[in-house]
Amino acid sequence: TTLTSWHLMVTYCTLHVAYRLNFFENKPIDTKTVVLFGLLNGISIGLLNLSLGFNSIGFYQMTKLAIIPFTVLLETLFFNKKFSRKIKFALFLLLVGVGIASITDLQLNFVGSVLSLLAIATTCVGQILTNTIQKRLNVTSTQLLYQSAPFQAAILFVSGPFVDKYLTRLNVFSFHYSPIVVGFITLSCLIAVSVNFSTFLVIGKTSPVTYQVLGHLKTCLVLAFGYTLLHDPFTPRNVAGILIAVLGMLLYSYFCSVASKSKQGSNESTFLGKDRDTTPLLSQEKENHEAKKLDKHSPV
Repeated sequence: TTLTSWHLMVTYCTLHVAYRLNFFENKPIDTKTVVLFGLLNGISIGLLNLSLGFNSIGFYQMTKLAIIPFTVLLETLFFNKKFSRKIKFALFLLLVGVGIASITDLQLNFVGSVLSLLAIATTCVGQILTNTIQKRLNVTSTQLLYQSAPFQAAILFVSGPFVDKYLTRLNVFSFHYSPIVVGFITLSCLIAVSVNFSTFLVIGKTSPVTYQVLGHLKTCLVLAFGYTLLHDPFTPRNVAGILIAVLGMLLYSYFCSVASKSKQGSNESTFLGKDRDTTPLLSQEKENHEAKKLDKHSPV
């Protein structure tokens, strides 16, 4: 958690340098909106880390899987967004496949379950707001990340040491940071800049659900590369789960593409229909105007 606050600090500093060099323009956003948005995202990160600490890896993976259906539910109820049955089926295949491939053990406890529910709720709302703020306030992903990163970093920097000490029984500031450790921390901070930027960009340009689908693709790739490069144990169940998940991703991509094309087609037909309706009226007005001019100049 503390390391994540350092990631966000470096992200803000990098964007500030880019802003000073005129790589992008800063568009003011309502302070209250930015502060609440930043704090919410910071809290969601902390809750996810606590959920991982209090639950088994299998239950934590279940928590991440639950983000997609919960996001679909929230967008349907509060934003009137429609998800076709085909898209829901594709998402169902994806979740089943990732679950089969990655979930090995499930250990439930009350505190861990409550933390998981809170983590799901805050993560879903935070990602939906990431998309909504960019579209409704007409700001770019860079502008939103630049203004919200300090608040995300602040709440994680304050709460991170306590969370990490509770989970690991170690004080992050009393740890011996060798040059190698510092080097890897610096490398992770630099990588985090691109990760944070791409996260806001993908959610803003697509949707929170699509971002989660890409996240589960990452999970499948990690499992596959772990087996290929590190020779991790791999079972037929893992293979079947990954294949089902990939099928779900392909179907989701195809159905979303078809829906997008049909929506564009309907918008174009509506525009052409309006154009056809107004053209006769304009031509008629023009003819009437010319007729009046002829009447004025005609001899009595």
